[in-house]
Formats: sequence, structure tokens, C-alpha cells
Amino acid sequence: METIQKINLLKDKKIAVIGGGPGGLMLARLLQMKHADVQVYERDYSQASRVQGAIVDLHYESGLKAMAAAGLMEAFKAGYIPGADRYRVLDPQANILLDEGEQATEAKFGEESFRPEIDRGVLRDILIASLLPGTVVWDSQFSAMEQEGELWKIHFRNGNTATADIVIGSDGYRSQVRGYLTDITPLYSGAMIIQGEIEDPELACQEMHSLVNQANLMAMGAGATIAAQPRGDGGLTFYAASLYPENWAAANGIDFSRPEEVRTYLKEHFAAWNPVFFTLFEACRGFILRPLNYFPFEQEWESRDNLTLLGDAAHLMPPNGEGVNLALLDALDLSECLTSGGFGDLKQAISVYEKIMLERSAELCRETVEGIADFAAPSDESVREFIKMFTVDRSLS
Repeated sequence: METIQKINLLKDKKIAVIGGGPGGLMLARLLQMKHADVQVYERDYSQASRVQGAIVDLHYESGLKAMAAAGLMEAFKAGYIPGADRYRVLDPQANILLDEGEQATEAKFGEESFRPEIDRGVLRDILIASLLPGTVVWDSQFSAMEQEGELWKIHFRNGNTATADIVIGSDGYRSQVRGYLTDITPLYSGAMIIQGEIEDPELACQEMHSLVNQANLMAMGAGATIAAQPRGDGGLTFYAASLYPENWAAANGIDFSRPEEVRTYLKEHFAAWNPVFFTLFEACRGFILRPLNYFPFEQEWESRDNLTLLGDAAHLMPPNGEGVNLALLDALDLSECLTSGGFGDLKQAISVYEKIMLERSAELCRETVEGIADFAAPSDESVREFIKMFTVDRSLS
């Protein structure tokens, strides 16, 4: 029988991962398990320099699959938030339409319907703790790079430089690495969200804190949605979503650096809603406007042997619960392509990964964009369908 010679594509190669989010850290973990030389360059000043945001749920076929492959399931089980995967849906008058916490059926680890929630900061800490000391280089915001012979020379805004044979862009929806691979730019979905953070909701907006009740809360009414999620540190993240013309961010006349102007707008926009929702706006000390953009469904670029992307840097799409999961699955697929020994050279391995990654994300992005109106400006009918979907899914779990 003929013996197939496996090729170690990463032998004597230095890999630079730009961006220390879940996808980049997962890739570093998986590559280090195969003894690859990898460094993660992260713009944050330190591991504790900022709150990482609201909780995130991991899915059986993607995020949890990657955690298992990385040998991190026990750490995940020790850090996740039991019960936080439940949804609570309200109408604009704060009447509860659906409360999954009151339903008897409860999925568990190992079941496809179970989507356990974890604080983003805790997930990040788990991934960092799994890496070799010194893997993450903090205060390293990417600035530019150029090729010097066979190597990339990478420049950071703090004046430091690094070299690598392979660069992986994991630097999120505003990726600076992406431009070195493709000139495909984002499209506008038709919706924007106004995001706010509340540090002590139990005191600052007690009634809303009780309504959230450690679940994923969605208040849906014709023309707008308010969503709220707990953070692992006790804080609360909320989003007010609506459909807007593409030029609204520039033409609305609101100075988003002045929270009182944003509060005034939100109270007017949600004037017909129960004033309990206004307590979210009052408790928030700062707001961010986020247009929901996405990369075209059918993306193509020429694969290279020393550069690729993962996560939002590769396939930005509006929020759909899949972002972190796709980034973790991208990391798993890329690591397997680079280390399986089944490809003749790096360009072939990266090309196969990119084909898998882009085809998978295109389908999910299309579904998300087509349904964006039901999220940002739902009708009474779409709210009923949303409730029905949850009821059916739970009854089958």
C-alpha cells in the first residue's frame, strides 16, 4: 500500500494573528496544540482594559464544536451562565408575550438545541489562559504592513514592528488587514441600532432589571425593537433598532457625544411605548450608533499563501447570534486546513478554507439581511411569527 506523505506546512513558519477576539484566540489555541509558532497582536492595552460586552451563546455545531476541539469544554462549563439562554419577549406596553424561563423543557450539553450563554470577558479569559505565556501582545493596534522578501513586516500604532510568514486578519468588522486581500466593501442593510451600556441596572433601572431577569429580552413593536442582554459583570447592554435611510447617521442632527440629545430622540421615537423602557435611556451614560452593514453574499478574491481572514473581518453581517460562533468555527476550519497535512502547499490549504468559510457565511448572511426588517422594524404579524417560531422550536427540543 502506498504511504501518503503528510506535509507540515507550518514548519519554521511564524504566524501573526491580528486581533485578540474569540476567533483569533481560538485559532492561536488550536495552532499551538499542533506546535505552531503563533503570536496574537491585540489593540487593547491589557486583558482587563475594557468590558467585553454582553453575554454570547455558543452553538452545538459551531462554537461548542470548536471549544471541544480546543479541549476547553470543562472550562466553558465552569464559566457559563445557567439559564441565561432563555428568551423573554415583550410588547411595547411591557406585557410579556413569551417567557422561556417558565417552560418546563430544558436542553442540556450534548443536545443540539442547547445554546448556553457565557460572558464575553469570561470566554476571552478562558481562551487566553489556554495559550502559552506571552502569546498575546497587548497594546498592538495594527497600522500597516508590507512584504520584505518572504516575510510580512507589520507596523503598529505604538511604533513597534513584527515580522511573520503568515498573517491572519481577525480584527473585526473594521478590519484593516482585509484591504491587503480584497477591495470588497460593506453594504448597508437598511437598519441601525443605538447601543447603550448600563453599569448598575439593579439600582439605575430597577424595573427593567427585573424584566430582563438574566435572560435575553426583546421588546418588539411595529417599527422598532428594543433588546437587552445582561453582562457577566452585572451590567446591561441594550440596543434600540429601527429602519433608517443610509444617510441618517450624517443627517439626523443628533450629537452622539451628548447623551441628553440621544435620550431626547429615543423618547420621541418610542413615545407610544411604556415609559419603563425610558429608564434604560435615562440610566445610560453614553450611546453608540451602529449602522448594520454586511459584506456581499457572493464574495471572491484571489487566495494567497501568506494571508487570510476569519470572523467579521471576512464575512461581516448584521447581528444574528452567529457572529462569535462563525469566528470560532472559522478558526477550527482554518487550523485543520493548515495542520492536517493533506494539502500540497499553503495556498491550496488557505484556498480550501476560504471556500468553506465564504460559502457557509454567504447563506447565513443572506437569511439575516432578508429578515432584517422583522428585527429592526417588525410588524404585528412578524412578531406573532417570531413567538410561534420559539414555541415550536422549544416543543421539539
